[in-house]
Amino acid sequence: STLHHPSRGTLNELYATAICGNDLTSSVLYTIGVTATMAGQLAPLCLILVGFVLYLFKSVYGEAGTAIPLNGGAYNLLLNTTSKSVASLAAVLTILSYVATAVVSATECVEYASNLMPFIDVYWGTIVLLLFFCVLSILGITESAIVAVGIFVVHVVSMLFLVLVAAVYGMQNPEIMDSNLREPLKYDWPLSLVFGFCVAMLGVTGFETSANYIEEQKRGVYPRTLFNTWLVIFILNPVLSVVCMAVLDLNTIEAHHRDVLAKVAYDAGGKHFGLWISADAALVLAGAVLTAFVGVNGLVRRLALDRCLPQVLLAENRVRRTNHLIPITFFLLCTALFVLLGGRVRSLANVYTLSFLCVMALFALGNMMLKYKRGRIRRPVRATWPTNFAALAAVLIALIGNVILAPGHLIYFIVYFGIVAGITILMFERIRLLKYFLFLVSQGPAHLQDRFAGVTQMAMDKIRSQKVVFFAKNDNLEVLNKAVSYVQSNELTKWLKVVYVYQDLNDPMVKSLAENLRVVDRCFPKVIIDLVLVEGTFNPELVAQVSKRLGVPRNFMFIQCPDESFPYDVADFGGIRLITH
Repeated sequence: STLHHPSRGTLNELYATAICGNDLTSSVLYTIGVTATMAGQLAPLCLILVGFVLYLFKSVYGEAGTAIPLNGGAYNLLLNTTSKSVASLAAVLTILSYVATAVVSATECVEYASNLMPFIDVYWGTIVLLLFFCVLSILGITESAIVAVGIFVVHVVSMLFLVLVAAVYGMQNPEIMDSNLREPLKYDWPLSLVFGFCVAMLGVTGFETSANYIEEQKRGVYPRTLFNTWLVIFILNPVLSVVCMAVLDLNTIEAHHRDVLAKVAYDAGGKHFGLWISADAALVLAGAVLTAFVGVNGLVRRLALDRCLPQVLLAENRVRRTNHLIPITFFLLCTALFVLLGGRVRSLANVYTLSFLCVMALFALGNMMLKYKRGRIRRPVRATWPTNFAALAAVLIALIGNVILAPGHLIYFIVYFGIVAGITILMFERIRLLKYFLFLVSQGPAHLQDRFAGVTQMAMDKIRSQKVVFFAKNDNLEVLNKAVSYVQSNELTKWLKVVYVYQDLNDPMVKSLAENLRVVDRCFPKVIIDLVLVEGTFNPELVAQVSKRLGVPRNFMFIQCPDESFPYDVADFGGIRLITH
């Protein structure tokens, strides 16, 4: 399989913004209420602070995504700056976040819908909704984006009407806001502000999603997607918080923290307007489920290509040329979890909080590593060091604050994280596990040895038969040693092909490189090292030809970090990985 999907570069600015924006703007449905409960009249200020933090992350995500514009989000960033095992940690947290998003949003969506149409069964309705978006994902990214745009436009228009109606009601009844402003805070004001900020950070869940389908976006769209979604949240969330306090007293907001916007609409605009906002809430929560399917599709495809997950997931259907097994597996995982929990998904909502904040923290750390290790790569967007540190500090405060507010949530997080991480660890350690199994078989009866020893050895050989390629820029012995060491530590392979692109066969570099590789070969006896000479100029076309000729996918090809004079973007090479300075 190639790294790039046929849908690469098909999403324009509106489509890309809508997919990410639905998840992001659906967060407001439960953030407004819980922030007001925690911070009282300081809630709008908490949401403004969150907007400023998101502005910092706009630069952080922008730099990482424009430097290495490949699907995978935090996983892709850490894969190109640290080790594969560290990158997989980010992938596990992101998958966990998507599972929680899909199940919780689907359940809340159907609960809203059941309030409008009482004949809907929440339990079976949730499963049917998940199945619907599974089928939509199999149809393809463009079809999903069209649905996402419709949901996003309806939601934004509905929120604007809500603001207008609630503002008029507040001006007609100013005593409600006056009473709320005089209400005593639950904690001292600094603590109220901090705790309010911590829970308000949940209002930006989904911002990280855009980085997981960056390859499907047209060139130059990704930074604008980040700006658009930031602007919507920065304006919408604080304004909605203000108008809520203009319509409802703080006690009522606390009592209706799960459906506070519907309550505001009902009180300010009447029964029918309340039903409209309830329907809009159901719609945008459905959009968040769609976002989870789109995001996990891009991430899992990348993980399967990198052999972190089973490669059977890369199977394509002939009609739509989509990886149908990814959304099907995700649907089965979400449905199984929902059934096991008996439809009670509160523990998953807690997991979502912590996994999302951990992913943001890892992204900030990954971007720091990118600046330190891959600082020479050309990128249109740059985040300053103070911006990175401030963004990381803010998300760590939010993470610690949420754990202090609800320490019991940490147990749920550890359990769910352990289950997903265990599957990934099995994939990484399958050679070691097969070796243990082979040893146990060798200690058993002869008929067991005859039956299993050969099969197990063949399985190990097949796993390690994947060749990898390193494009050597010169004969630098330290770089060659680093490259082989990286391959041995991070890839389940025993075969490395070092490719040198030359223009003149009499180039003394050829002979020097061959001699240095002999030295490196003696240092790594478990790795077969070949030198491959290719005449030409190093460019994306040549890399594609080498990939086809040697039978090595481009995501198993590695290069040194290029400098700013390098005439190509990293993404032009179809997933080639950066592994050395």
